[in-house]
Amino acid sequence: MVRFSLWQFLPRFSLAVMAVVFLLAGRSMAAEGQAMMLPVDPVPLVAVTAKGDRPFQIEIADDDAEREAGLMFRQTMPNDRGMLFVFPQTEGVGFWMKNTPMQLDLLFIGQDGRIKAIRQGEPQSEAVIAPNEPVRFVLELKAGTAERENIKEGDLVKHPAVNAVSGIN
Repeated sequence: MVRFSLWQFLPRFSLAVMAVVFLLAGRSMAAEGQAMMLPVDPVPLVAVTAKGDRPFQIEIADDDAEREAGLMFRQTMPNDRGMLFVFPQTEGVGFWMKNTPMQLDLLFIGQDGRIKAIRQGEPQSEAVIAPNEPVRFVLELKAGTAERENIKEGDLVKHPAVNAVSGIN
């Protein structure tokens, strides 16, 4: 017979509960006009460009609530940071910048990990920003980052979330 004490599991349980509370608080803050802050993924996303690899620290929005909130209400973001939107399947997507005060570059990425389109987003705009074809991922970066880092349509994006779908290592 195996014996255990509830107390030995309490620290793990407490951490799990705190993580869920933090995540839910982040979502409800976005719904109440405050920026949602997701944890930064420990693995950087890398854009493979003609002038070398460009790494970015990213937050991953991979469920409906996170994708809906995105970078709304976010006033600032470090130059090497972005948000990767992960969709469950390749589909036509459209974004708008309502309640988003920062100018952004939106990189639309196909299932193959290649950038299909790069569009600019204007702060607070309800105009739809979309590529001309279905995509699986969207990477939002501070405006001007794609040009400054020489990121172009056709460049490859590497990250475990992308690699799992594209088959690229």
